[in-house]
Amino acid sequence: MADKTLVCKDCGKEFIFTEGEQTFYKEKGFENEPQRCPECRRKRKQQRNNGRGFGR
Repeated sequence: MADKTLVCKDCGKEFIFTEGEQTFYKEKGFENEPQRCPECRRKRKQQRNNGRGFGR
């Protein structure tokens, strides 16, 4: 496997899907490559968690 350059579907920036990340995805059974760059993934996760209490 080699690093892959992907394009974020939210911001349109290119990001690297590293060999290590690809191995991790494969080990977890994920069949699809990430669609968002790490920054957009973080933002999206924060938006989903807004308004929720921790430990619930």
